[in-house]
Amino acid sequence: MSIKDRPNIIYGRRAIMEWLEAELPVKALLISRDAGGKPVQEILRSAESRKIEVRRLHPAKLDQFAGTDKHQNIVAEVKLPDYADVEDIFANAAERDEPPLIAILDGVQDPHNLGAILRTADAAGMHGVIVPKDKAVGLTPTVVKSSAGAAAHVPLVAVTNLARTMQELKERGLWISGSTDDADKGFSEIDFKGPSVIVLGSEGRGMRRLVRENCDFLMRIPMYGRISSLNVSVAAGLLFYEARRQRQKQ
Repeated sequence: MSIKDRPNIIYGRRAIMEWLEAELPVKALLISRDAGGKPVQEILRSAESRKIEVRRLHPAKLDQFAGTDKHQNIVAEVKLPDYADVEDIFANAAERDEPPLIAILDGVQDPHNLGAILRTADAAGMHGVIVPKDKAVGLTPTVVKSSAGAAAHVPLVAVTNLARTMQELKERGLWISGSTDDADKGFSEIDFKGPSVIVLGSEGRGMRRLVRENCDFLMRIPMYGRISSLNVSVAAGLLFYEARRQRQKQ
């Protein structure tokens, strides 16, 4: 089976259990004949309660289906979650009775980075993440796997025109702060207590010109060593948790 022909799959016990707990669609579970133990039994019980087809495969066949041998003896053929829309993000904030706190990713390309950012966004209580439809990674099985299941919980919105979306968010009272290494202000000087958007640029290029121009504030993460920048998922973690820290102090 070629990569092109391979169905949407996720693998690994934690990712699959998170997927099942979120009640997202699973077409079938494929389990190695050698699989056992408590985590696998919990997954099987959940699958049985939802009447999900379970197939036992020879380990080599499972490796072939998954395209890797790092699947922890269990693979799920899934339907990827649908993209949310901006209103879902606002509804998420209203449900928590908090001012909206949104991340915008301007062209993140690496699915592992997007997955890690979604995982951190969930942990830090972000209400949603917005990405462009073009020239950026979207929801893929690798993203879901890298997010450790957080992709099932964090609304992810894909928009055609990021700059226009930023304008619409500003019209709804949100203040937009973009991360760039040449800003005058450090990120801890930005007020995230009110309705806020945090913008991160792509790996390598940073924010595009129009996206940068639509930011109300620019902020930097101070660097004290010889390296001039951080991985985008690490930068996201610092910024998301600074926003949460400020809100917890209110």
